Amino acid sequence: MSETPPAISATPAALALIAALRRQHGPLMFHQSGGCCDGSAPMCYPAGEFKLGARDVLLGHVGDAPFYIGGDQYERWRHTRLTLDVVRGRGSGFSLEAPEGVRFLIRSDVCAVP
Repeated sequence: MSETPPAISATPAALALIAALRRQHGPLMFHQSGGCCDGSAPMCYPAGEFKLGARDVLLGHVGDAPFYIGGDQYERWRHTRLTLDVVRGRGSGFSLEAPEGVRFLIRSDVCAVP
């Protein structure tokens, strides 16, 4: 029997940035909403700085940081395997990586529906 891959994973570049941000800011957390513009990007916060809603879903952990997704977005993406990555460019001013000149983004693979 094969093991189910995690719903969220991270590239080596994303893990390196998470480690650097953790050294700077302490424990971290991520949230992915289905909003428009920057609201649709994964956001990195100091742990506990983002107020989770009752419908937010914990997808897993990346670099020891919990990764949550909004409930409505989860319903649309629940059969999708997500990979946290990082690219050059400015993201949201609210996400911790913004001053570094890079931004987190999500890459996705649709999984087979059982």
